[in-house]
Amino acid sequence: MRNHLLRQPGHYLFLLPALLVGLLVWSATPDAEVGSPVHRILPLVLTCLGMGLALSYARVRAVCLLLAIALAFALLHGLVSGFQHTGAVSTYTPLLFHAVSLWLPVTFLAYGVWPERGRLRQDLLLRIALGATIVGVFALLAMQAPQGMHDLLSNRHWPWLPTGWSALAQLPSLALVGAAAVLTVQAVRTPRPLHTAMLVALLVLWLMLPRAFRVPSLLPALTSAALLLVIAAMLQESFHMAFRDELTGLPGRRALNECLQRVGSTYTIAMVDVDHFKAFNDTHGHDTGDDVLKLVAARLAAVGDGGRAFRYGGEEFALVFLDRPGAACVDAIEAIRAAVEGARLTVRDRAARARDDAVGRLQRGAGGGGTVVQVTVSIGMADSGVGDTPQAVIKAADRALYAAKDAGRNCVRAHGQQRVLAVRGGMAQGSASR
Repeated sequence: MRNHLLRQPGHYLFLLPALLVGLLVWSATPDAEVGSPVHRILPLVLTCLGMGLALSYARVRAVCLLLAIALAFALLHGLVSGFQHTGAVSTYTPLLFHAVSLWLPVTFLAYGVWPERGRLRQDLLLRIALGATIVGVFALLAMQAPQGMHDLLSNRHWPWLPTGWSALAQLPSLALVGAAAVLTVQAVRTPRPLHTAMLVALLVLWLMLPRAFRVPSLLPALTSAALLLVIAAMLQESFHMAFRDELTGLPGRRALNECLQRVGSTYTIAMVDVDHFKAFNDTHGHDTGDDVLKLVAARLAAVGDGGRAFRYGGEEFALVFLDRPGAACVDAIEAIRAAVEGARLTVRDRAARARDDAVGRLQRGAGGGGTVVQVTVSIGMADSGVGDTPQAVIKAADRALYAAKDAGRNCVRAHGQQRVLAVRGGMAQGSASR
């Protein structure tokens, strides 16, 4: 769990816009009213914006959750407004409030764990049809026996549950606890910003529901925050898809190009290539090749002296050091080469691997007696003194990389130098090239 995505602060960036907007709306909304027209319409505007983004990114779950939050807000807004203007609740207000309190967690649970199949139109129609069916059946039952439905939702008590643990009725509270527990498991097992955002949005709505009538300003504020959690998580995932390499987790080629557009007058670029990578694939299979790339990427991500690691393509990576000349980066680059050389990879027997994913996860880390292989990298480096553009520096670093491979691999070479900066096997730095 040390490197689990949920332990990384960057995973929670989607929380910032939701927190900021929620605080601004809450502080600017008078307690005596549900809010100004701007505050009342803000959740609906966010819903339209979020649905447009979700449809563009083919995020069916996000579309349905945004719709559910918006519908709940519209219904609660009408109930709270009526209560404020008349000072009394209507006949159907308790029934509708408890229904929304139950419907929201059930919707989050159903749509949250329902996987997307990549068929936008069919998935969307099926989910909307399911939601409409549930609402329609409830509406028919409520029209036939409103008091009985109200008693079922609000007056149902179980003696084994302690009293006072939730401000909501027991049935909606149990639904919220169950949905939160399932979404928590999902967020831990398959960490994604959207999964975490769904859990946090549900908790935000849970905080809002019992206070909607007592503190009306929380209704538009926390609803807007819940909507923004889903929207910001979608944007963060889309950013990761565009700028991060899915296999290694490092920033990808596009992120490297963006970085190179903002370099100053002094910088160093090192090109890193995995030695004998084709042999790994041919001998052990592409799964092992992927494991090799992940291992190398993990070591490169720990580069010091302000360096940043990028996946350049294939088995090639790039290290960028801003505001540092080549001579000041040699120690950090050599440390990375040595860290990769010191790592060991256990190749599991593919024939003995479990076919079931759950069984395979249980077997990980339990040894297995597979072949232990060593991974090494060759590195070529160049700084801004060799060219006027980052592309020219990359080409110079590539030439130094080929020189490092010609020198026997597992070494570091700088552009324009005739001596190997660091070689394998504990040989002294500065040994003559071959």
